[in-house]
Amino acid sequence: MTKKIAVLGCGYWGKNLVRNFYELKSLHTVCDIDEKSLDSIGKQYKGVKLTTDVKEVLSEKKVDAVVIATPAETHFALGRDVLQSGKDVFIEKPIALNYADGAKLVAMAEDNKRILMVGHILEYHPAIVKLHDIINKGDLGKINYIYSNRLNLGKFRSEENILWSFAPHDISVILRLLGETPTDVFAHGGNYLNPRIADVTVTSMNFPSGAKAHIFVSWLHPYKEQKLVVIGDKKMVVFDDVHPEHKLSAYSHKIEWIERLPVPRREQAEPIPLEEAEPLKLECRHFLECLETRQKPKTDGNNGLRVLQVLEASQRSLVEAGKAVRIETKKKDDYFVHESSYLDENVQIGEGTKIWHFSHVLKNVKIGKGCNIGQNVVIGPNVTIGDNVKIQNNVSVYDGVILEDDVFCGPSMVFTNVVNPRSHWVRKDEYKKTLVKKGASIGANSTIVCGITIGKYAFVGAGAVVKKDVPNYGLVYGVPACLKGWMCYCGVRLPLSDSLESREEAECPNCGRKYKKDGSEVSFELE
Repeated sequence: MTKKIAVLGCGYWGKNLVRNFYELKSLHTVCDIDEKSLDSIGKQYKGVKLTTDVKEVLSEKKVDAVVIATPAETHFALGRDVLQSGKDVFIEKPIALNYADGAKLVAMAEDNKRILMVGHILEYHPAIVKLHDIINKGDLGKINYIYSNRLNLGKFRSEENILWSFAPHDISVILRLLGETPTDVFAHGGNYLNPRIADVTVTSMNFPSGAKAHIFVSWLHPYKEQKLVVIGDKKMVVFDDVHPEHKLSAYSHKIEWIERLPVPRREQAEPIPLEEAEPLKLECRHFLECLETRQKPKTDGNNGLRVLQVLEASQRSLVEAGKAVRIETKKKDDYFVHESSYLDENVQIGEGTKIWHFSHVLKNVKIGKGCNIGQNVVIGPNVTIGDNVKIQNNVSVYDGVILEDDVFCGPSMVFTNVVNPRSHWVRKDEYKKTLVKKGASIGANSTIVCGITIGKYAFVGAGAVVKKDVPNYGLVYGVPACLKGWMCYCGVRLPLSDSLESREEAECPNCGRKYKKDGSEVSFELE
């Protein structure tokens, strides 16, 4: 069954999304505050539900995903509301107006296992797809530089300058073609129609490979031009999106050295054949495919964040009259550390792990694969964390704490490592070990007194104060925490008594796993 889409915003660009999702037989609802626009949509597309109320869209059970085509200043708030409603989301560029808000949306989507796609349409253009393939095959040789012009007369905006309105298209393409993040950016501009809003900007970027890129955008230009040129040491390619026929052409120009001077040998343009397809239709179809297969979109939230990172650096340079702005990235090979966080020396981080805003990992810490470390988290020193551990916001994991694989630490829960702390009496040699075994969950605002073991797949309720060991699969809560029952591997309570003498067997009502209880010990029958 085709997934059903709601489109928020049917204005200048939104109406094109409405048309495409309707033609793909997936449009269910269109929402806009302008009733005249809705009336026009209703006359064109019969059977489509119309509303001015976003809440009505979010509560509609037949809508699987929401497309946001409203002004950029609304993207974060609407994206957040859509994800909180449990629906997948497609957000037109930019994902948000600042990196911090964009990162929050990405984290929400990952936490809720929702699809988050960003509307970088040029990455779906057949010409850009072909150009990417040509570069990867080495046909152009080493890429020396890329420059792009995106020029027109209007459409003037009041909520964003030309850099934020036009340049995201070119930034996304350049990052895709080069496959790397720039080391620094420089941006200059002019404010002619409005003293607060730049109408024309020129942005330059330096990349680690030695390549350079230049982006010229303007809505004060006498004619429309959308052109991107890639200069390699073997060939040059021009992408001209305004050309009616040949949108992609190669030039086999050569530079010969005669008498130690460079002499150009010009060749005729060679049109490169392309698939005839509307880029927006390809982009919309890709989103629907991702909804069906749950695959990560080509332009997912992290893709949007990379573009946003360059945009923010360019904006800072623009404000500072072209001063070079360094893009510091702590993304190393196969894990991600947000730029606001800090890693001390001798820290090991596993593949796929993400460390978000304002966190600090101290020395001699080892973090496993696939972990998700939230905001304002402190880890270490000398802490070991297993694979697939999730540590929510505002948690400190102190020296002496060991978290095995698949452990969950809820927001603002507390570990300790000394039972009798004094500010004026140092007890670093008295730290007590706390072991949290595989798969255990610790609820929000709970406190774990040091020197105990929390058994595998145990469950500590929110707000509990745990002062003694928790058995495997045990459910504890209260102040002080007491054994109240038993939990399945899947996180559902088992139909077993909390008696420490009984012998019982039970089957999980959710996943069907079978367990045996012998007094204070519960075991999964296949263990």
